[in-house]
Amino acid sequence: MSASLRAGHSMKVVGANGQISLGKRYAGRQVLVEEQEPGVWLIRTATVVPDNEGWLHTPQGKADLERALEWARTHPASEAGADQVLTTLNDPGNDAS
Repeated sequence: MSASLRAGHSMKVVGANGQISLGKRYAGRQVLVEEQEPGVWLIRTATVVPDNEGWLHTPQGKADLERALEWARTHPASEAGADQVLTTLNDPGNDAS
């Protein structure tokens, strides 16, 4: 059987263990494998976001993070600031502790 391959396509052989190699370029990457119909697969690289970090990928989360980073840029850390925070946290009448 002869098949001509279009640019960007390659022929792979499924090994005895049921695996194929996509090449070192994709080593360690996570992929989504979608079986569109028997014998037809779509393989896409993917980035998995842990559930507890998903909020960072929402418009509100991105805005909150940008606002916090801007505040940090305009309010550089200092020893005086650290001492003030520690004093406030150690105050028995402070609800923040």
